[in-house]
Amino acid sequence: MRLVQIDTIRLANHPRAIFVALHTDDGLVGYGETYDTPEAVESYIHDRGAATLLGKDPLAIDKHWDKLHREPRLMMGKTVEVRALSALDVALWDLFGKATNLPVWQLLGGLTRDKIRVYNTCAGYEYQGEWGEGYHSTAKGSDSQHPYEDLYAFLNHPAELAKSLISEGYSQMKIWPFDHFAEQNGGTHISLQDLKKGLEPFKKIREAVGDQIEIAAELHNLWSLPAAIRISKALEDYKPVWIEDPIPMDNPRALASFRESTSIPVCASETIGTRWGFREMFELGALDIAMLDVTWTGGISEARKIATMAEVYSLPVAPHDCVGPFTLAANIHLCMNLPNAMVQEVVRAFMSGWYKDVSVGLPEVINGYIHAPHNPGLGVQLKPEVYKRSDAVVRTTTEKVIS
Repeated sequence: MRLVQIDTIRLANHPRAIFVALHTDDGLVGYGETYDTPEAVESYIHDRGAATLLGKDPLAIDKHWDKLHREPRLMMGKTVEVRALSALDVALWDLFGKATNLPVWQLLGGLTRDKIRVYNTCAGYEYQGEWGEGYHSTAKGSDSQHPYEDLYAFLNHPAELAKSLISEGYSQMKIWPFDHFAEQNGGTHISLQDLKKGLEPFKKIREAVGDQIEIAAELHNLWSLPAAIRISKALEDYKPVWIEDPIPMDNPRALASFRESTSIPVCASETIGTRWGFREMFELGALDIAMLDVTWTGGISEARKIATMAEVYSLPVAPHDCVGPFTLAANIHLCMNLPNAMVQEVVRAFMSGWYKDVSVGLPEVINGYIHAPHNPGLGVQLKPEVYKRSDAVVRTTTEKVIS
């Protein structure tokens, strides 16, 4: 078996996502994806990715990972090269499962659990769009007739949102009501007035449902260290399950200082690429929960290694997904295998919306859990009609072109 074709697919109405399909000479297709600067990722996949993979054995996954990672000599960071490698690695694992007729979790070593608890990140249907001013805040929320406009809801109707999630079996939610204040002043300072406004959703949720649901506080790398400490001190009374990415993730020592200042567990970071990016954070004791993004940090191969490193430090992992259906599928398989998987992120607006528009086979959330899938590979397929959509940009490189 050898790889004979690589396709990439971009969609205009999801302009930051890119899918990849790897084809073998015996008709198997493996799927992966990644996110951000998709045109650059596309170019790298059809240049270095195609040169490395086409004509080769798709099951030599570690060999391909090492070559693609070492060639640009970029040992850490969420670079274009690492994101392209991530998408390709996920697709190779999907092929591995299909070639052996086994789910990916079985190839990783089998089940340590048969289901994983999920939490809802309270984004709305339009959250995954173009970058721009106010990307994380109310600019991407609306009061539409859709049932899961959760970003608008946490800013405007947080108590009702919490009750809705509890009614569907969710035991945890994540919100970011401080972001729009950071966007106004670069995150250098938060006034007492803005601090009180940002606390309102936490206050209203606790008043409405008590401790029936955990609340994670997302800060999106937006704050200076003093401002982040001020926010965390104010949040402590509401006992968040974690505070996520409080400051930019380019200074692990500053993050360690932040962790020492708060009683809230620190979660970091979807923005870190590869095990080298996480190593110093573990060594400095800078975090309590490792949040890795499988299609940003190096794929299934690398995510598993990062999770094993976290296990050495007695730390749990909580994989990130606000990306796409193949990222979530890869996370599910990892969580079924990893002994230190804590909880899996989902976005119910995405799962009931665009994920279903482009793919089939993704497991459903049932009473707050996702159960182990049993189809070969990831178990998720790109719908054939996606290739034919009027907003689709499809690019193909074949073995003949490379040779």
